[in-house]
Amino acid sequence: MNVSLGYPVPKPPAQAEPLRVAPGIFWLRMPLPFRLDHINLWLIDEGDGYTLVDTGIANDATRAVWECVFAGPLKTKPLQRIVCTHCHPDHMGLAGWLGPRFGIPLHASQSDWAFCRMLAREGGADFLDCQEQFYCRAGFGPEDLALVRGRGNTYGTRVVPPPPSFSRLLDGQTVRMGGSDWRPISGRGHSPEHMCLYSADRKVLISGDQILPKISPVVGVWPQEPDANPLDLFISSLERYRGLPEDTLVLPSHGLPFTGLERRLDQLAHHHDARLDDTRRGCVEWAPARQILDTLFPRPLDNIEVFFAAGETVAHLHYLMGLGQVERRFDADGVYRFRAR
Repeated sequence: MNVSLGYPVPKPPAQAEPLRVAPGIFWLRMPLPFRLDHINLWLIDEGDGYTLVDTGIANDATRAVWECVFAGPLKTKPLQRIVCTHCHPDHMGLAGWLGPRFGIPLHASQSDWAFCRMLAREGGADFLDCQEQFYCRAGFGPEDLALVRGRGNTYGTRVVPPPPSFSRLLDGQTVRMGGSDWRPISGRGHSPEHMCLYSADRKVLISGDQILPKISPVVGVWPQEPDANPLDLFISSLERYRGLPEDTLVLPSHGLPFTGLERRLDQLAHHHDARLDDTRRGCVEWAPARQILDTLFPRPLDNIEVFFAAGETVAHLHYLMGLGQVERRFDADGVYRFRAR
């Protein structure tokens, strides 16, 4: 636990049992089939129903928990609206299942709705070629590249395609939820246009994955945008959350609700300072991203984590390239190699 933060709600809710964390705001926790084994969802009381923030991943285990919620706590107060902070499967994965079930709208940023809608349907030869080319250029060997082909579009297996229409969240607009005005604050780097939600009168920030209490969100470069610099976007985005009241209650998608937002923003910035130092040490001599990955992530990685680690490694290399501290060359074997200046 991050002891420098405050944890006003020290234990998560029992499965399928919403827990009140603030007036009119309830916490649901859904399972995930990964090392990070949960996601936090938020219910905002509208009187005769609820606004739901984020949905859980599209699998049978999560659907089963939802069925228990519908038969119990939400039996007489149904969902009235879905708000998704961003496009990742644990956040938007069931928007296309819950929305039609209740006949309710989805609210999300345009970029993340469109990315989810597109990627949920990908999977042809051009998709696999794009994936393979990216990881080949990162220095993945034949065994890893066979895994790339074999895994296909894992994103598509974890989401129900979102509805063909949606209501757009815009940074700085006012969204009325639970009798209060909420302001979307956009973040970048973790997803195309992640939206946190802040209520000034409640002093509550629903932070999604952008600001987590114990870990940094994945900030990676992915095959669809191979020359991106998402870490620069993420670090710059952190400044957008400074200046909120010190007693703001932060409701993250993973971990416990916390206070101490300014301290956490400082910690996240310094975390990446340390990772950038590690990246520089990993490319004293010309090296591919796959080799530098082992410096940044020395523990054993499973077949899912290695791809997240590759994206993060390339993100740190691209950030240092942007600062002029690392150079890149493209070698005859089709691999990019990096060296610290």
